[in-house]
Amino acid sequence: MRTEELSDQEWEALDRVRFGTTEAHVFRNATIILMTAVGRAKASIAQDLGCSPATVDNVRQRYRQRGLDGLRRGTPPGRRSRATAAYRTALRHTLHTPPAQLGYGFSVWSVARVGQHLKRTMGVAFSEDHLRRLVHAEGFSFQRPKHTLKGKRNEAAYTQARQELQGWKKKPSLRKRTSC
Repeated sequence: MRTEELSDQEWEALDRVRFGTTEAHVFRNATIILMTAVGRAKASIAQDLGCSPATVDNVRQRYRQRGLDGLRRGTPPGRRSRATAAYRTALRHTLHTPPAQLGYGFSVWSVARVGQHLKRTMGVAFSEDHLRRLVHAEGFSFQRPKHTLKGKRNEAAYTQARQELQGWKKKPSLRKRTSC
């Protein structure tokens, strides 16, 4: 591709795309096409922009085939995740809701429990490892609960017993130690 291959309209369109985007890859791809149009070598472009020569070839090919649309990324390869937006919304809602409110006899969610609940309500099951990754991606974490009797014990009796225990503990020796 040489300078004469880009018309003034194409050059202006590439410049508008390049400076009108907030996506780094679109800026880079438009720059690749413009640098190619002024006669820069593939290796030189790749080195200056920090990409591989294969990337330069791919961008050039996509631009020839699809024009300005070729500068943007297509859909990623592979099948789509079964963790749809609705599933992720249900996951967040479940994690924000205490299990007792949903009729369960436990008070703390675990990965396995969340997975079983969502399998029953959404009809989609994931392994515990994958569900843990989804939970982490949503900004949650699972930690072991600290089991205490606070709120279930007689606080006055607890305070009195604690004071008595302090009285029974050995007192520090009052005599001075001498070194030998």
